[in-house]
Amino acid sequence: MSHVVLFGTRFCPFCIAARRLLKAKSIDFQDISVDHDADLKARMMQKSGRNTVPQIWFGNQHIGGYTELQDLERSGGLEAAAQTALELGETVSI
Repeated sequence: MSHVVLFGTRFCPFCIAARRLLKAKSIDFQDISVDHDADLKARMMQKSGRNTVPQIWFGNQHIGGYTELQDLERSGGLEAAAQTALELGETVSI
């Protein structure tokens, strides 16, 4: 199980972009679809405090959506944050 988790939908352009960025950086992530699971989507929204997708966690740390993921990449901290989540061995529970 990966310590990076992306909750998203299949056709959301921001979800697609987030997946593409994580794959380009060779960051292993768990891709959880909320397309057909209203209960899971509601729990994701409650945990994140947001009603948009994607919602991304590195371990138990909520990163946010694609914009925040992209900001993390621009600042040079994306790989380090993913590595920290891996070293801590935590995975978000929703």
